[in-house]
Amino acid sequence: MNDRPSRRWRPTPLISAALILHPGALAACLSWPQSWPWALGSVVISHLALTAAGLWPRSRLLGPNLTRLPPRSIARGEIALTIDDGPEPAVTPAVLDLLDRHGARASFFCIGERAAAYPDLIAEIVRRGHAVENHSHHHRHHFSLFGPRRIHRELAEAQAQIGVLAGSPPHFFRAPAGLRNPFLEPVLAGLGLQLASWTRRGFDTRESRPEKVLARLTRNLAAGDILLLHDGHCARTTEKRRVILEVLPPLLDAIRAAGLRPVTLRQALQ
Repeated sequence: MNDRPSRRWRPTPLISAALILHPGALAACLSWPQSWPWALGSVVISHLALTAAGLWPRSRLLGPNLTRLPPRSIARGEIALTIDDGPEPAVTPAVLDLLDRHGARASFFCIGERAAAYPDLIAEIVRRGHAVENHSHHHRHHFSLFGPRRIHRELAEAQAQIGVLAGSPPHFFRAPAGLRNPFLEPVLAGLGLQLASWTRRGFDTRESRPEKVLARLTRNLAAGDILLLHDGHCARTTEKRRVILEVLPPLLDAIRAAGLRPVTLRQALQ
């Protein structure tokens, strides 16, 4: 199920330049064969720039990218908690309990095939007032190498699966590891999705020390921040506890002490 209205794709200046450069380089080679080293070099530089933009998760060079909440949300003192790679039966229920205890709302970027495997967890996330968003169907680590058809298939399959289980389709998409390529934004526009990354992350998939994760997330904590944690693929402490379960209580305390309110991305953009 996906009743999200599509939007018009508008190429960024970097993509527009690349679209112009390629036929221009070919025309130069045909009309002046001696220019081929310059033409080839300009094409290579263009590809390197596009690749670098895709490897920078917070970049807007390939299209719109939500890295902070909008001014109206900031004025309301809001902050967004985003939780990736679930649902995870051994972790997600405890995360929901912690959020309930602090009166916090979060956006869960779920993997489509995991949502299909644990439909009751998706229903519980929604029942407790949180939002379920699109994190691709399979969460392939080489997602940024996909062509447009495969990107569309990955997003559309997750969009349909999550939409049915959650009762409404996702509004936002986050690329696996935040990595992407120029083919992503046209697909997002067609599906009515918005790319969302983060203001800062705790690297809790590989950092086993909760204090380090907490320090990264609370550094310069301010209204408008989008914070990234993981319930799926999260690291464990030396005591074999999931890092997110150790980080969330002090993080939520710090957010409250700063006079901030955790909301979903949908609430922030209303």
